[in-house]
Amino acid sequence: MDADDVRELIESNLEDAEATVSHPRGVDDEDHLAATVVSPAFEGESLVQQHELVYDALGDHMTEDIHALELKTYTPDEYAEQQ
Repeated sequence: MDADDVRELIESNLEDAEATVSHPRGVDDEDHLAATVVSPAFEGESLVQQHELVYDALGDHMTEDIHALELKTYTPDEYAEQQ
């Protein structure tokens, strides 16, 4: 599954999400991806719950098409502070 497909799945299945998806440096495997996801849906959620929301957005693709996902999640305010 390519990075653009994963980005589209996240953005279409998670409330007001903006996602950046790529292959991690030094990894030449289509099944290993890195994603940064910003969504107001993460407000008040623990880091584990935020990651679960992303996994839910990816559905069966997380177990069938994606072997590993390096994930960073932020609320819009948290992401603005990082910039």
